Amino acid sequence: MINPSTEKHFGWVPSGTTDDVDAATRAAAGALPWLAEMSMKERGDALDRIADGIEERADEIAVIVSQEVGTPIERSLEWQAKQPVTVTRLYAQMARGYAVDRSLDNSLIVRDPVGVVACITPWNFPLHQIMLKVAPALAAGCAVVLKPSGLAPLSAFILAEVIEKAGLPPGAFNLVSGPGASVGEALATSPHVDMVSFTGSTAAGKGVAAMAAESMKRFTLELGGKSASVVLEDANLDEAVANSVHNCYANAGQTCAAWTRLVVPRRLMTQVEAIAAATAEEYVLGDPLDPATTMGPLVSANQRDTVRGFIASGVDEGARLVTGDMEPPDRLDRGFFVKPTVFSNVSPSMVIAQQEIFGPVLAIQPYDTVDEAVRIANDSVYGLSGAVWSADPKRALAVGRRLQTGQVFVNGAAFNYRAPFGGYKQSGIGREFGEFGFEEYLELKAIQLPKAALVG
Repeated sequence: MINPSTEKHFGWVPSGTTDDVDAATRAAAGALPWLAEMSMKERGDALDRIADGIEERADEIAVIVSQEVGTPIERSLEWQAKQPVTVTRLYAQMARGYAVDRSLDNSLIVRDPVGVVACITPWNFPLHQIMLKVAPALAAGCAVVLKPSGLAPLSAFILAEVIEKAGLPPGAFNLVSGPGASVGEALATSPHVDMVSFTGSTAAGKGVAAMAAESMKRFTLELGGKSASVVLEDANLDEAVANSVHNCYANAGQTCAAWTRLVVPRRLMTQVEAIAAATAEEYVLGDPLDPATTMGPLVSANQRDTVRGFIASGVDEGARLVTGDMEPPDRLDRGFFVKPTVFSNVSPSMVIAQQEIFGPVLAIQPYDTVDEAVRIANDSVYGLSGAVWSADPKRALAVGRRLQTGQVFVNGAAFNYRAPFGGYKQSGIGREFGEFGFEEYLELKAIQLPKAALVG
């Protein structure tokens, strides 16, 4: 493993094999009868113990993930260590209060666990993305085999230590690290796996879906995004633009739901460019363990080079470069850093308007009418997130309803951990968070009963 700030090796994990996958999936299948005997309350209590264990090691997790991914330490503590605790406690509470059996006329609607779940997770929010899968799966009574990203696997090993102490049946949680081409494929095709839950790139997700479909496994996919923040002409421009820039640059732009396109009235372009540039230029790049740093490096040399290639594409296609460029930031001759970059006058056909960049690059797109703004926002193969800004919340809501995307934030509203998260189009299949994410791990059964049975 390489620290993206120093370019030095700092950690090692085992490289699992297909034999390891077979052993793990068999162990998971063997745990299912034991998990079935646990009540929903017992599962919820076990998840609370897991949350306690993560919370006790939050500082350690934050430092490790900052070194793996490059997230600035204060944000790492919040996003990479505390958010997984929040998610786990949410599912602990849900497990204790969820009715798995419900009556509907003369039917008993029963919800059973799917079975063995293979969780394949990304590197940008490693433990958070893990717990978005592991917590609801365990709450539902499923057994889990986890394959974390090879770029950021260490928090998964901390989690394994925490879960070992939580009192779950042996085999309920299994960890196999290793390459996606071997370990990931073995999980997606394993005869012992009933469901695959994958988060990552759209290209990789299509491959996972194809492999899982061969044996009719259930699968959920949380994939890429190219989300638009639509600013209406009556919006508070300073607030709308600054917040959109910050959202785009969160985790150095390595966020699937980032608002990477800023769709604004043409007549306000000059003002928007000035606000966006000033906001971008306030970022302090450097060592993510330094509290003064507000943007760390990208996760790898390959990711850095890819993002710089997108910046070059924007210049070549004629977008106006407002701030940033392809050169290394001043005083940072080591590390995989990219300057916060803003392009303006970006047309919908440009590469930087269509492809997910996964770096700190914002594309400003002008419009003349609200209908055109909606068309621009929806002109994407993706549909994961988005935003609308207006002085009139009802007007913003009306525009938000027209956006083809899984989430819309109106005037900077807060994220809701109980609301569904997932995408339209090529941003994925299925949902995470809240009851919507929990039910992905349950099978539905309808038992038709005679009326006499219902009376009793």
